[in-house]
Amino acid sequence: CGEQWYLQYSPYVYYNEHCILLNEQHVPMRITSKTFERLLEFVRLVPHYFLGSNADLPIVGGSILSHDHFQGGNFEFPMAKAPVYQKICFSGYEEIQAGLVEWPLSVIRLRSSDQDRLAKLANHILNAWRGYSDRQAEILAFSDQTPHNTITPIARMRDGQFELAGVLRNNRTSPEHPLGIFHPHAQYHHIKKENIGLIEVMGLAILPARLKEELGRLEYYLLHPEQEQAMLQEEPLRKHLPWYRELLAKEYTEETVHDLLCREVGQIFCRILENAGVFSSDAAGKEAFMRFVQYVN
Repeated sequence: CGEQWYLQYSPYVYYNEHCILLNEQHVPMRITSKTFERLLEFVRLVPHYFLGSNADLPIVGGSILSHDHFQGGNFEFPMAKAPVYQKICFSGYEEIQAGLVEWPLSVIRLRSSDQDRLAKLANHILNAWRGYSDRQAEILAFSDQTPHNTITPIARMRDGQFELAGVLRNNRTSPEHPLGIFHPHAQYHHIKKENIGLIEVMGLAILPARLKEELGRLEYYLLHPEQEQAMLQEEPLRKHLPWYRELLAKEYTEETVHDLLCREVGQIFCRILENAGVFSSDAAGKEAFMRFVQYVN
């Protein structure tokens, strides 16, 4: 897009060929019309990679907001495999395939062979979302002059067409949820309380390193429930107590307890993603999502 960008591979290697694209200019991250043009141009040039951006607001950004950058790689995330549950159409862009994705977060998927038109529609949706409020769904676009709505965008090529997913985000807080209404809720902070960023939005959990030791200790206490009082003396484990007592009611053996914990952590991560979805996955949430689509039109 007439700009100089640099590519490096991540030292963290969260997934295959995890790369970072860095703007030559030291400018803050902003999701704008240029964002969609850059994402689509990159996947045109490197069609076996996806490329996405973290959101550009605190809490939902999950990233360094002071320097414009993207993340990509040669990997297919669970979100990319999720089906569309509702086909939709945007006025003036009827030739572009569009749908709402069956996913814990609120995702609009667009597909077209026309790179420019796709970028224009994505920007149209972004501009509509920036100013959209729905009190019934707890969505407010602004608190005074502070903006709350933004998008996590992800681009890839699929079957020779451009595919662009826009994940709707809102970073508002409340007395009940001081870290964020659409953020991991307090009941799950024993597993994760950090922001939900681009990689996790797409379905790959990045969990705190402390869990490796904590879950190992929980395995021991699940196999020795008579020692619960000793567990409570281990400060890092006390926060897990309500969850631990739920786990005690499940069936497991010494051979299966590790797999049980892995599955249960996965279930909690799924519920955390649901917390981050601006429209819930139930009938009322899907109805609210369609209200936004009608607003865009």
